[in-house]
Amino acid sequence: MILKKRLILLMSLILITSLILFWSFSCMADTSVPREVTKYAKGWPLANKDYSNSRASFDSSINSGNVDELGVAWAFTIPGASEWGAAATNPLILGSTVYLQDLKSSIYAIDFKDGNLIWSKEYNLDNAGPTGPAVADNKIFITKGHYEAAAIDLKGNELWSVKLSNNENVGIDIQSIAYNGKFYISTVPGISNSNFYKGGSVGTLYALDQNTGDIIWSFNTVDSEDIWGNPEVNSGGGAWYPPAIDTENNIMYWAIANPAPWPGTEEFPNGSSRPGPDLYTNSILALGTEDGNMLWYNQVLPHDLFDYDLQISPILANVSINGANTDIIISAGKMGKVYGFDKVTGETIWETKVGTHQNSELTELPEGVTKVSPGPLGGVETPMAYADGVVYVPVVNMVVEFTPSAFVAESFDFGAATGELVALDAATGQILWDKNINQMVVGAATVVNDLVFTSTYNGLIYAFNRESGEEVWSYQAPGGINGWPAVSGDTIIFPVGVGQTPVLLALRIGATSETTPVTTLPQGESGKGFAQ
Repeated sequence: MILKKRLILLMSLILITSLILFWSFSCMADTSVPREVTKYAKGWPLANKDYSNSRASFDSSINSGNVDELGVAWAFTIPGASEWGAAATNPLILGSTVYLQDLKSSIYAIDFKDGNLIWSKEYNLDNAGPTGPAVADNKIFITKGHYEAAAIDLKGNELWSVKLSNNENVGIDIQSIAYNGKFYISTVPGISNSNFYKGGSVGTLYALDQNTGDIIWSFNTVDSEDIWGNPEVNSGGGAWYPPAIDTENNIMYWAIANPAPWPGTEEFPNGSSRPGPDLYTNSILALGTEDGNMLWYNQVLPHDLFDYDLQISPILANVSINGANTDIIISAGKMGKVYGFDKVTGETIWETKVGTHQNSELTELPEGVTKVSPGPLGGVETPMAYADGVVYVPVVNMVVEFTPSAFVAESFDFGAATGELVALDAATGQILWDKNINQMVVGAATVVNDLVFTSTYNGLIYAFNRESGEEVWSYQAPGGINGWPAVSGDTIIFPVGVGQTPVLLALRIGATSETTPVTTLPQGESGKGFAQ
């Protein structure tokens, strides 16, 4: 009897100890990744789907066998537009709710099923974009106007707001990202076409406390306190797109924008006001997520003359190189090149030109007028996608003119610009296929099972077979597109932000092909029933 009691006592102690250990390990479990990102991983919880920026969905039911059954499920009217349209990035899809930020900084929570408005938070403050929300720990993190970052709750009530720039020529134009209790965002030189890259403006990366908005750390993307010797003329840096984050090692990878003036001024032609490489412009940076300390950098284009940002969100991938599994980073920019970097060292493994090139590698412009391609709005303008060892690259081909001291604005011709969608072997950079498109491709690339989607500035949406590049399906949207889609289940949602009536367009397998856009605010009841 005594032995039996002792055995029961021992078993009880073992059970209690096991429960304590389980509880302890649960408490110690990684909580760096926000619960929303984990819970809604099959939807679209981050700007580019995941922290690797893959822009690839394999949980969707859309594929080449049923893509021609896509029809309009709903269209939500986007009320706020600035000089770049109404929406210049993608929404997030978390379960039954779609979150969208327009280019008046306003936030909308929309019912995924029917497109009805759940609530809105309206700021009516211009933003240049590409801006958009990040969701983490029951908060939505946004850009508020040109100069502030803010957090609102899941009902649209503002929790905090912090001004990040006191320089009227430095603003925020990025869709942010949240991770490990921090909200990561960047400023860039400029808030509109009228003042991009004015002298004295530099871009800075920030990590903000998610609960308070306090700055935890910042990183100046210009390595010179006097902006390379001429602070009244020079400017540069900042990030236009969110970084990739290695959640196992707490390292983030940022792609940094260009230096200015470009190509120069009358007094300082060919960038002579900023002699040298102009670090850290046109560089990939590896920073610690906790402290912002730089682990390495790789500048792919020193002393840029043509506004050739290395701005596209880096992609994290694992590929086989010479028989060895290798972690790489894939990045690209307006110089019309795609790069593969070693993730540990930052060393360039390969680089590949995409699109048309004419005088694009000049280090000094001759007297007179020179035609250059890609131009300042050419090359790789919008995010790439990655799946199964292949990277899909949207390209803009545009020829423009330069003198040693000026960009010839009259040479901009959007109508003459064309595009491409290019598939590259991510291990080697070799071009696998290249699809020519007769319009600017500024709709990013998005993989859905065996398809890759992209879209054009005149609103044509394409789906290609991602193995062969064969066009499988196309659709004419009711306006122009300079944003990109999010995918969940049987639905792909495109921001159609350019035109008279911008809409967020939900295409769904089996839906009807005709619909009436949902009205955002009832006439005569502006703001009624919505969070303010």
